[in-house]
Amino acid sequence: QVQLAESGGGSVQVGGSLRLSCVASGGTFSRYTVAWFRQAPGKEREFVAALRRIGGYSYYSDSVKGRFTISRDNAKNTAYLNMSGLQAEDTALYYCAASQTEILSAIRTTRAYGNWGQGTQVTVSS
Repeated sequence: QVQLAESGGGSVQVGGSLRLSCVASGGTFSRYTVAWFRQAPGKEREFVAALRRIGGYSYYSDSVKGRFTISRDNAKNTAYLNMSGLQAEDTALYYCAASQTEILSAIRTTRAYGNWGQGTQVTVSS
């Protein structure tokens, strides 16, 4: 099982940018599909973006498409989430997730991922 550790969260103003990082250890990172989810207070954890381990195909939620970019550097065992044009509704705890098995029909759901980090907080204020 791979262990995941997120970093890069913080407080920014509306319209600002952040880059989140997710460092993996204890496994062959290139074998994992990686994803980012987020959870705001009182809400369910929701899908943000995913990057398949094969082919480099990426998926985004409608709410972040065009503003966020998911990427990975397998040599550094790290996944990234570049966020720009941040809005107040992007405020949440952001989680990195990974899975060795690809269930394309579920790639946007939490049940597709068995490995999770502890999260990093992103706060966007006006």
